[in-house]
Amino acid sequence: MTEPTIFLRALFDAAVAAAAPALLVPAHLPEPPRGRTVVVGAGKGAAAMALAVESAWTGPLDGLVVTRYGHGVPCARIKVVEAGHPVPDERGQWAAREILTLARGLTEDDLLICLISGGGSALLSLPPDTVGLADKRAVTTALLRCGAPIGAINTVRKHLSTIKGGRLAAAAAPARVVTLIISDVPGDDPAVIASGPTVPDATTAGDALAILAGYGISEPASALAHLKTPAAETPKPGDAAFARTTTHLIATPRMALTAAADFARAAGITPVILGDSLEGEARDAALLLGPMALSCALHGEPAVPPCVLLSGGEFTVTLRGDGRGGPNGEFALALARRLDSTPHIWALACDTDGIDGSEDNAGALITPDTLARAARLGLSAEAHLADNDSYGFFQALGDLVMTGPTLTNVNDFRAILISAE
Repeated sequence: MTEPTIFLRALFDAAVAAAAPALLVPAHLPEPPRGRTVVVGAGKGAAAMALAVESAWTGPLDGLVVTRYGHGVPCARIKVVEAGHPVPDERGQWAAREILTLARGLTEDDLLICLISGGGSALLSLPPDTVGLADKRAVTTALLRCGAPIGAINTVRKHLSTIKGGRLAAAAAPARVVTLIISDVPGDDPAVIASGPTVPDATTAGDALAILAGYGISEPASALAHLKTPAAETPKPGDAAFARTTTHLIATPRMALTAAADFARAAGITPVILGDSLEGEARDAALLLGPMALSCALHGEPAVPPCVLLSGGEFTVTLRGDGRGGPNGEFALALARRLDSTPHIWALACDTDGIDGSEDNAGALITPDTLARAARLGLSAEAHLADNDSYGFFQALGDLVMTGPTLTNVNDFRAILISAE
């Protein structure tokens, strides 16, 4: 077998390649309209998606997309704006306002192509004037620190927005709206991905209030006050605003896992896909997946080695310490502790966008001797986990996975490899 860590990186690369915008966007483009074609979008893959549209579109077009800092690519006809993520900033607010203006200028003869990928909700931030950007940032930060799942975070975000939760489609009516989506959320619900700017929203402002109450978030007062007003409600299913909208999921976490499974199978290693929508605390998930790997190694169940356990989804971290690191690093560190130096087990946990949370790494690798190497350096896995400092731990070992922006995003990718020797 190929050296295990090299094999794991190749698996990850195969998963990411399966979600490349250049590969997927052209086949889903609509017929040109009688009038204008305007392209807008938001997300970590938005610029690469825009470039794919430009490369395949033969007629005139213009527009604007917003992506995370460092994730832009040059486009000739579509303006690319870089902005803050996961906490929104003024650049994202400016871009969202420009996108809304573009949509409002369309007629029934025009076409709006909306390019959506993970990260779009933070990047496409346009709160009502009564809330403002600073208070929207405060709510987002509080939810992130609590480890709230993305569905809950985006329920709150869309009700504190003037563009998300279907409002962009409403602004574009009566134009035709075609939305191409790269999914980064468990369940692939278009209403959750980037807070669904062009799709109906079945959640309510009351749901958003309940989420904040459930996490003990009672400030800022402006946000809570807005959620109690009629202006907080979003367009619902059946609204006439969506009569001329079409939505296509062009890439999903399942597609990435399937590509990785095919790669493993071709290498003579049995893949087991555990699911593409795993959620929960990263360290708790390690306590569930670790024993499955041990069962393969010791009992040949659920697969006989050599095998690899694949999973996707989005884990969260409830911040208790002051360290650095995202959910993939935290999962890897907790998994190393759970496996406790068991021979013949390696693992990789990475975010397919190349950014683990807010750091510059995609994730981390663990090996059978991770804890032994750490001990020789005087590192305590327990102490680093308690401080939410997976970044510092794996940086010292040289086991951070650094890819840079991948220009796509189908969420987290995890692979646990159990060898036969």
